[in-house]
Amino acid sequence: MTSAVDFVNSVPLSVGQALGLALLLLVGIIYIGKSRRRNRLPPGPAPWPVIGSLPLLGTMPHSSLYHLSKQYGPLMYLKLGTTDTVVASSPKVAEAFLKTNDGNFSNRPGNAGAKYMAYDSNDLVWAPYGKRWRMLRKVCNIHLFAGKALDDMQPLRQAEVGLLVRSLLEHGRRGEAVNLGEMLNVCTANVLGQVMFSKRVFESRGDSKASEFREMVIELMVLAGVFNIGDFVPSLAWLDLQGVQAKMKILHAKFDDFFGRIIAEHQEESARTGKIKKDFLSVILALRNNADGEGGQLTDTDMKALLLDLFTAGTDTSSSTVEWAITELIRHPDIMEKCRQELDTMVGTERKLEENDLQKLSYLQAVVKETFRLHPSTPLLLPRMAAEACTIEGYHIPKGARLMVNAWGIQRDPDVWERPLEFDPERFVGSSVDVRGTDFEVIPFGAGRRICAGVSMGMRMVQFMLATLVYSFDWSLPAGADGGEAGHGGGVWAHPSEGGAPPRRSVPSFAPCSLRLKKLKTHFRMFFRCCLSFLLH
Repeated sequence: MTSAVDFVNSVPLSVGQALGLALLLLVGIIYIGKSRRRNRLPPGPAPWPVIGSLPLLGTMPHSSLYHLSKQYGPLMYLKLGTTDTVVASSPKVAEAFLKTNDGNFSNRPGNAGAKYMAYDSNDLVWAPYGKRWRMLRKVCNIHLFAGKALDDMQPLRQAEVGLLVRSLLEHGRRGEAVNLGEMLNVCTANVLGQVMFSKRVFESRGDSKASEFREMVIELMVLAGVFNIGDFVPSLAWLDLQGVQAKMKILHAKFDDFFGRIIAEHQEESARTGKIKKDFLSVILALRNNADGEGGQLTDTDMKALLLDLFTAGTDTSSSTVEWAITELIRHPDIMEKCRQELDTMVGTERKLEENDLQKLSYLQAVVKETFRLHPSTPLLLPRMAAEACTIEGYHIPKGARLMVNAWGIQRDPDVWERPLEFDPERFVGSSVDVRGTDFEVIPFGAGRRICAGVSMGMRMVQFMLATLVYSFDWSLPAGADGGEAGHGGGVWAHPSEGGAPPRRSVPSFAPCSLRLKKLKTHFRMFFRCCLSFLLH
């Protein structure tokens, strides 16, 4: 049989023809090689030109990806725009990425938010994995998230939660409806402001700087929810088709100026009085010339980026989790009663609840874990990127591919959980399953090297706020309300009890928002959280 080489040798060719044929063969070899590699990619939907599979994501990407995983499997490949993307949708696959191959997936992909808001990825969230990132993480772990640091901040948390309780009581006595979600947001924001730079950032009146900062945070949330096509089709990023980058640059300048003034005021006050405030900013100012004990330096840019990261990352996540927990407890009065009985038994009814009591409240801790499972504040974990090509579960993962872990899908998967859509804290009673990244069945904070740095603070804040609200208040639906409404989540309202003084510690009753009035807000809030994690993070 005549081979291709023999055939070519038998045909007289000019030099030009020979070169052309050689080039054609080279292109063919490259194409075949790419095709073979493509065949080893994880299964997934066929992409459209330029936009890839972006239209398949809809307004709830975590839900859409979950349903796609049932068609293509727990490890999928998608072309989102022109970006290679792999999605992990099972504990086994998530562990393969975030534990077994964690070192190869320790960096994050670039995007407009990281470039124009996070000081060109010079913050803790977006900094490339390496010596500088380890220095920033070490500073936060030791001086903000370690046990002693958290214990030292306990009075601040208790004071702010106390203000939340008093505010709810005052509104209830006046018969005013109160949006609990907003009040929880104010509480967590003020705790973080006090911890980081000794300011209550959401004062209702009298503090112009606090009012200014509040408006900036609101604008940041709005921008975070905007889909930016340039993040998925990088060749179009320079056009800024939606004007997102221009708005980010303007907002970044405001944050930069705000934090710059805060830093300057701290330095001036310390120089004038000789006293140093007991907050995180004072700590990093003192450490700026030797932050890691090895001569690592913190610039003003580093400090501003850290403050922006820590504040914006911790506000909505904690408050939304507590709001979901209260919503589920209203829908399940028997679970609410078990929480109350535990509180009355372990704490009593004659004193205030304290953070030190939390370790005795095993059932309440199970309620918190179940809330994290069913309602993760970040349904799609912050994305990571493959530093090098690798093989996961027998499939080829290209260099530079974006990794998305669908925590929401994993935590609602019937292959992983019995009755996954039911709110049942009993599944965690007596269970060793942890939510802090060691058990991949439930990973609301992520896992591996880049697990959420503030997991310990977040857990304390969520547990303490929830325990205080259950301990202090009688929560119930108003007369005639459908308990199913609360299940749509987001936007629950406190209001005074109809019979005058409520039966438990002078507390207002609690009702879900009207679906007619609040449905749009509910979907926007969930869409914002998805976009925050998926599009910008």
